[in-house]
Amino acid sequence: MKLRVSAPVFKGRLHDARTATSIGRWLGLAFAVCFATGLVSHFMQHPPGWLADNIPSRPSWGYRLTQGLHTASGIAAIPLLLAKLWTVYPRLFAWPPLRSFRHALERLSIAVLVAGAVLELATGLLNTVQWYPWPFSFVPVHYAVAWLVAGALVLHIAVKAPEIRAHWSRRSPGTLALPAQDAPDRRSLLAALGAAVGAVTLTTVGQSFTPLKDLILFAPRHPDRGPQGLPVNRTAAAAGVGRIADEEYRLVVDGPQPYTLTLDELRALPQHEVELPIACVEGWSRSAHWTGVRVVDLLERAGARPDARVRMVSLQLRGGYRVSEMGHHHARDPLTLLALRLNGEELDPDHGYPARLIAPNRPGVLQTKWVGRLEVLS
Repeated sequence: MKLRVSAPVFKGRLHDARTATSIGRWLGLAFAVCFATGLVSHFMQHPPGWLADNIPSRPSWGYRLTQGLHTASGIAAIPLLLAKLWTVYPRLFAWPPLRSFRHALERLSIAVLVAGAVLELATGLLNTVQWYPWPFSFVPVHYAVAWLVAGALVLHIAVKAPEIRAHWSRRSPGTLALPAQDAPDRRSLLAALGAAVGAVTLTTVGQSFTPLKDLILFAPRHPDRGPQGLPVNRTAAAAGVGRIADEEYRLVVDGPQPYTLTLDELRALPQHEVELPIACVEGWSRSAHWTGVRVVDLLERAGARPDARVRMVSLQLRGGYRVSEMGHHHARDPLTLLALRLNGEELDPDHGYPARLIAPNRPGVLQTKWVGRLEVLS
């Protein structure tokens, strides 16, 4: 008696190449934006040697824009990926599983692309709420998987190029060969998907694009909520920093001409006010008014060279990013402050009292709080 193996039969419509191609164009665009802006964030936080001194400080809102786009495109990709998987999943059960070398490459690209995309979007979404229910470090894994997904996507497009071309438009040969009665339903599906993408974008993007902040429904941060009307990621308690007594605080400036300043001496120096955003990798950002001493003035007093790099050291006891470095573009920018006040008030401890760094076009995690030491590196 022979055992016959047959593939499942899928009777649903719109599991076709035209629908898959239409959704794939949107999904590919979302992935491309998310990947490119993710690279910007990664290289700004972990610059290779050749880039460390060449990261620009302008435009001041640059990082805010790229991270807003990164989070928005990543969230928009979630319903697009689900719709794409629904469209193509019957092909995963096609028999035989491997028909040629090209088909094997297609299956390989699909396996890596689906697994990587699901992992990347899921971990990225959980990062926005700072929940890490996995044993690995988020940043290096997220970065590595991004390259894996990008490579699998390029391979997938290459092996599927003939089919994509055949179904690219309504008048393409492959599209015209499909049942005409499916076209209205396909348009309805794509319209519903577009509405879903628009809905999740409008209800989350307000955390960085503040004109839409009143529409926030699902975003984990509201740009107006937090001490002094500004959100925080790491509180003073979480960082192991209590209320630092004014008379105990010292800023150590280590350079060719080292010196130390008390808090009263810092306050007595010329004060400057700037309007700059805090922009974080989780996707939220908010502009605020900061008042403090220009870092370039501190460097000139220390006898630093014009091309000197600077290291900022925090008084925090716990957590990452206790130390951050800046190239000369940021260090010498007149907008870069050692801030003492926020929106006209003394800094709240959660915002880095008594002194914190604020610089243009810089990731929020590198805007060092509770600064106790400034080191001239070269």
